[in-house]
Amino acid sequence: MANAQQAPLPFPDPNAPRPPAVASRPERPPLWLRLAARVLRPWIEISREPVVPPFQVDRPVCYVLENYGLTNLLILDRACREAGLPSPLASLPGNPLGRKRSYFALSRRNGSATISAAKNKRHSDGLSRLIMAHRLYPEQDIQLVPVSIFVGRAPNRQSGWFSVLFSENWALVGRFRRFVSVLLNGRDTHVRFSPSYRVRDMLAEDIPHDRLVRKAQRLLRAHLRKVRAAVIGPDLSTRRLLVDRVLDAEPVRKAIAEQARRDKSSYVDAWKKAHECAWEIAADYSHPLVRSLSFALTGIWNRIYDGVNVHHMESLKETAPGHEVVYVPCHRSHMDYLLLSYLLYTKGMVPPHIAAGVNLNLPLIGPILRRGGAFFLRRSFKANALYSAVFSEYVAQLVGNGYALEYFIEGGRSRTGRLLAPKGGMIAMTVKAFLRAPQRPVVFQPVYIGYERLIEGKSYLDELSGQPKQKETIWALLKAAFGVLRENYGKVTVNFGEPVYLNDSLLRHAPAWREDRDAADGKLPWLSGVVDELAQNIHVNINRAADVNPVNLLALALLSTPKHAMDENDLIAQIELSKRILEAEPYGPRVTVTALDARAVIAYGERMGVVCRTSHPLGDVLAMTGETAVLQSYFKNNILHLFSAAAWISLCFQNNRRLSRSGLVRLGLNVYPFMKSELFLPWSDAEFAEALNRTIDLFVREGFLSVAKDDDETLHRAPGQTDEVFHLRAIAHSLQQAFERYFITITTLVKNGSGALSASQLESLCHLTAQRLSLLYAPAAPEFFDKSLFRGFIGNLREQKLLWLNEAGKLEFDQRLNEWEQDARLVLNRELRHTIQKISPDAVPAKPDAAGSGL
Repeated sequence: MANAQQAPLPFPDPNAPRPPAVASRPERPPLWLRLAARVLRPWIEISREPVVPPFQVDRPVCYVLENYGLTNLLILDRACREAGLPSPLASLPGNPLGRKRSYFALSRRNGSATISAAKNKRHSDGLSRLIMAHRLYPEQDIQLVPVSIFVGRAPNRQSGWFSVLFSENWALVGRFRRFVSVLLNGRDTHVRFSPSYRVRDMLAEDIPHDRLVRKAQRLLRAHLRKVRAAVIGPDLSTRRLLVDRVLDAEPVRKAIAEQARRDKSSYVDAWKKAHECAWEIAADYSHPLVRSLSFALTGIWNRIYDGVNVHHMESLKETAPGHEVVYVPCHRSHMDYLLLSYLLYTKGMVPPHIAAGVNLNLPLIGPILRRGGAFFLRRSFKANALYSAVFSEYVAQLVGNGYALEYFIEGGRSRTGRLLAPKGGMIAMTVKAFLRAPQRPVVFQPVYIGYERLIEGKSYLDELSGQPKQKETIWALLKAAFGVLRENYGKVTVNFGEPVYLNDSLLRHAPAWREDRDAADGKLPWLSGVVDELAQNIHVNINRAADVNPVNLLALALLSTPKHAMDENDLIAQIELSKRILEAEPYGPRVTVTALDARAVIAYGERMGVVCRTSHPLGDVLAMTGETAVLQSYFKNNILHLFSAAAWISLCFQNNRRLSRSGLVRLGLNVYPFMKSELFLPWSDAEFAEALNRTIDLFVREGFLSVAKDDDETLHRAPGQTDEVFHLRAIAHSLQQAFERYFITITTLVKNGSGALSASQLESLCHLTAQRLSLLYAPAAPEFFDKSLFRGFIGNLREQKLLWLNEAGKLEFDQRLNEWEQDARLVLNRELRHTIQKISPDAVPAKPDAAGSGL
């Protein structure tokens, strides 16, 4: 009993009675602590993550904080009581901390009365006591739970701007600043519980006590810093200091010297050019401005959107800590980067640094974007070695310092609703930066962003019809902004896809990459393969996280008819069929589908102005008309890949009453490489064959196809204009235009002969033919005006060795291409094939002069 009156020993007394195996009943906190908690209560509102504790609540728990502080303790205690978790104010079994508490912190905040005494400490006394208690008492089994507390992560729209100055950051702040932060931002307090560490497991290593304590403290501190970096971002340096580091890097110094040699100028003059490049590129991240923008954007989203749905973000929060995260969204609109940064910020994740085109570095707009984390790049800089070196080094500095990045590997916004072919430049820079200093593993996070209406819809129509892209100006953006605020753009869905890990690709292509990166010549022959695989996997995983909204379903159904109109009952049946196909043949675990039934989908489309209803005594007709129909092809293309297997089977039965199952699968495998490349499909050949067979079985169950009792190999479709045939044709239409483009390319090649056309000439001829065909027969086909689709198909033909270049740079082919043309008869009707053959030019048309071109 005498020892109870003395100050606590540095370590548990080995002669004292052994502690109980479970915690004793918690003591009532002192009066002053209860009063402090009561005073703090009105100023604090807590959000916890995760909802389910990531540790066992029936075992003794000791909480680990990053910093000491009364407010931290009171916030933690309240969060624990609200979650039904053990209180940090209760004693641990045997009171190993000597303070009748179950928490300790790794460091103290500035302003503490004991700061001078703590300066020489190498480790936490609390951690040392716990580890020693487990050495002395084998029955002790306490779990350490790191807890991160952030005050003022996301103030609401009514919060004053002044509150952003007292937001959470990396500095150890004093009592006054913490007090003001609680008053201003305490209603947005975020508490994150991490998975636990067993102290007993730490003793598995037979190392001296002091060394074990230091190692355990490093582990806990590193974990808490990872969480802090994931929530508020890395410790930010000023723009000037980052630019100085870029210019001081060895690759940039060499580029400066080479530039001086080429220009025959001094090193100082070349350095000034490099400095101008770096200053043009570098972001100037401002936390207060980002916080302020979050206030403004909340009002904008509420005004123009009916809601923003977010799926699978929890998996991102589990992945992000400890990784260099690179967000790679699809690029549909200028709203993409604003929306993603806003969502990450409001959901407790750090906004990324975003690669933006230098065309957006406009007066007023550019500085705001730069302080929001945007860094600017020129569209092309291959010919500018100095700029290329500076930009590459800037990206390397961001990766090396743990900044989250965001860039669009499509290079620009999609005008057709499909994913554009990926460009690997930014991926290559990221990979090289990691190889140079592999500090954190890199994870690419694909993001699918789905809209129900596009802000840029009208401008996309103009560009696809041949009009030049309008140059961004401050006045054009302001004018568009005022127009946007008067419209309703429906709902937006943001789905986070399955992450793509750089290490996985490196191990597949170069198991010895750590040794190869130190090669004297610096050349890595496997690098291009790694970049191509990463780009492909990113696009595949974006598509595997697609969202199917009501507008997508309406566009898919109505655009399959010649007049883009359907009887209401037929439309209901077609929408229900589409949902059954998605349910029976899931494309990926992260695909989301609207929960609305077919009638609710139609009603929603009417409210959005997507479809119009015409009343009729025999039944109402729903239609898409005029420019609306052309615009809706964009939303049909968003989900085209989800129906690729069903559309191929349906397409084959458009002009055929019967086909063998094996023949249907064989033809599908012949065209699959082209479909896979264009739609970024996830299957191997064998997996696609299995998907086709499963879909055939589904069509048999639905009654669209039938098999004879004595012959299950031959598939039959119903005759004439039955409902089953109608629905099959509607499904087939989603892929028909792609095969029309394929047939245009093959026909143009065969018509002109082997060795007659270059790749660029073939691309131009196909583009002209498709435009002609669209004007004559398919007005709602803006993809016919997209030259990149023909360029991609020509490239695929060359990859499949169906085309090759001769010495003169002309495309040659053999009899296999003629056979490919013959197979097209199975999927395209005679009239359409004849039309394409008739309008396909057999000679390169002369280019119009300047006077006739309208330029």
